[in-house]
Amino acid sequence: MNRIGRIDLVTGAALGPYQSAVIRIGFSATWLLFLLREIPNRHELYGPDGPWSWDMARQLIAGNGAFTALMWSDGRVWFEFVYFAAVLVSALLMLGWRTRTMSVLFMIGVLSLQNRSIFMGDGGDNVIHLMSMYLVFTRCGQVWSLDARRAARAREDGFGRPDRVGPLLWWLAGIGLSAITFLGVVSWGWLIVFWGLWAVQGLWWAVNRRDPYGEPRMLLDVIANLAHNAALFVIMAEACLIYATAGWYKIQGSRWQDGTAVYYPLHLDYFSPWPALGDLLASHGIMIMLVSYGTVLVQVAFPFTLFNRRVKNVLLVAMMCEHAVIAVLLGLPFFSLAMIAADAVFLPTSFLKRLGGWAARARGGLFSRTGHAPTLPGPRAEESAEQAHVGFTR
Repeated sequence: MNRIGRIDLVTGAALGPYQSAVIRIGFSATWLLFLLREIPNRHELYGPDGPWSWDMARQLIAGNGAFTALMWSDGRVWFEFVYFAAVLVSALLMLGWRTRTMSVLFMIGVLSLQNRSIFMGDGGDNVIHLMSMYLVFTRCGQVWSLDARRAARAREDGFGRPDRVGPLLWWLAGIGLSAITFLGVVSWGWLIVFWGLWAVQGLWWAVNRRDPYGEPRMLLDVIANLAHNAALFVIMAEACLIYATAGWYKIQGSRWQDGTAVYYPLHLDYFSPWPALGDLLASHGIMIMLVSYGTVLVQVAFPFTLFNRRVKNVLLVAMMCEHAVIAVLLGLPFFSLAMIAADAVFLPTSFLKRLGGWAARARGGLFSRTGHAPTLPGPRAEESAEQAHVGFTR
């Protein structure tokens, strides 16, 4: 491939539309399920009844400059609004409704809750924390989203119907940003980020409204594709870094070296939702040794297998199965779901297309009973099959 071809591959399309869609669905669904499960405990986790008080959180945030909307007020009404707004935004992002706006609000919800009580999370929360920021820069609504369906209908109608919801959301966001800027509750660094995203969205809408096929729109598409592809690469690099770091740290541990590391968490009450099942596995010494060594081997080797499609896919299945076992045996479902969502960025495009086809047929069979079978939108027509996949995920 010549130099012009390489540049066109990076700037001509937002690569990996299916991979970006599945991580959007995966992380938003994981966070949504977590928030729904913790509704009875929300005040103890992130609210006024938690051990990490509002004053303690304010002192910490004054030092590290972290963003959280829960520090704008210590009232219960404000906490309830932020919490349930995060639930609603997570559901809308999962469905792919106005993904550009919802991805920013999703990041705000994640940071607001997690930074309010930083000692309440685990490794899965850290992954969601990072990925919520990366998703802002991706075009994650190209497929499997309400946005994709709306865009397909607009193309069929010849872009005849004007979009009223988008400008309304933009104006509401501007009013909200003006309010928090006037009140001075957000640092200048975060204000620059939020106002910049707001201005870019307004510029995008204005250019698209004036001439959707002109050179300014083409330039904005190139910039958006570059941002998307860079963010997707960062997500992939982050997943590799997580596994490589975990694997190499395990190698240094004596319990991992002698193959007994998996035995000990199976006997901790905090990580034993099914004690009988844990005891059954722990009673087989050879199985414990194989799982311990296999975990280290898979985590260390995975980043080096990305350029070998067959080996990468085998290890990918092994890691996803490992996280599924962790979810059941150790009672860490949301940590496992977050890691599986991160792993999904490496899934082959062909498999994701088949998965989408299966989902479309299943949904079609369900809705056929009511006489209405909606279609699952695919990538935009102007994207070729070669443009629509990530090189590492073939």
